[in-house]
Amino acid sequence: MAKIAIAVHGGAGPDSEFIQQNQEAYKQGIQQAVDAGYAVLEKGGTAVEAVEAAVNILENNPLFNAGRGSAINALGDIEMCASIMNGKTAESGAVAIVREIKNPVTLAKHVMIDSQHIYLGDSGALMFAEGAGTPKEPTAYFVTDHAYEQYEQKKQELEEQGERFNNSMHGTVGAVALDKDGNIAAATSTGGTECNAPGRIGDSSMIGVGTYADNETCAVSATGDGEFNIRYVAAFHVAALVEYKGLPLKDAANYLIHTKAKGSGGDMGLIAINKEGDIAMAFNSERMHRGWKSNSEEGSVEIY
Repeated sequence: MAKIAIAVHGGAGPDSEFIQQNQEAYKQGIQQAVDAGYAVLEKGGTAVEAVEAAVNILENNPLFNAGRGSAINALGDIEMCASIMNGKTAESGAVAIVREIKNPVTLAKHVMIDSQHIYLGDSGALMFAEGAGTPKEPTAYFVTDHAYEQYEQKKQELEEQGERFNNSMHGTVGAVALDKDGNIAAATSTGGTECNAPGRIGDSSMIGVGTYADNETCAVSATGDGEFNIRYVAAFHVAALVEYKGLPLKDAANYLIHTKAKGSGGDMGLIAINKEGDIAMAFNSERMHRGWKSNSEEGSVEIY
């Protein structure tokens, strides 16, 4: 029997009273994403379809910083980023600084499948979305009470510090999957962070940084401080350790997070999967919302 498996994350970073008070709701959200992606795989769907389905669930959940729960930037705007990659073909799609798009990862998939490009941003991505028929929502849909409270709190902190923009970048969701045909895929989506600089592009939309997939190595979705993931080319870094150093998947993930990036000062985390169905989850932060499931193991959902 061919192995199928999926892993999902809902972001890595510092703990908070809000997270502690809403642990069960966060766990339910991760479980729903795992179940949605796994259902696709169980019905014979592709890894690409599975990671899209899983990430869509988290983009629609106001608790997570992607899609509906996106952070509010320093100008009071919502700007989202996402990417997706097919490990069988190396095809990929990405979008950055998009507004009003209900599910940015689905738009990224349209870029991958329906365009000659890989990466579209801002007005160009929105123009493409119109042609692709990607569902949109008004700005008010994305502004949750929790996101607004975080924005107001961070804005006050920055004013007291004499700063204009938030330089600590957390908040991502992502998924990796293995389908019945032995193909893997990865997808990542983010709503940025409260009070970040307008036009800031995070790691989540960057192929090789926030997202990477290659059937011969692994599929990776990274999270945490985006600027640190960019510096370490996080997702591809793990794949390179597997390919060039011959490290087992879990050792490669742990080496990047706990050895290579040790002392960087940034929160980093990732989930990864290979065509054998091995799953790795590594993070150096106080928490990383995560869950997984395969047809050989029931899996679990954890925060800490």
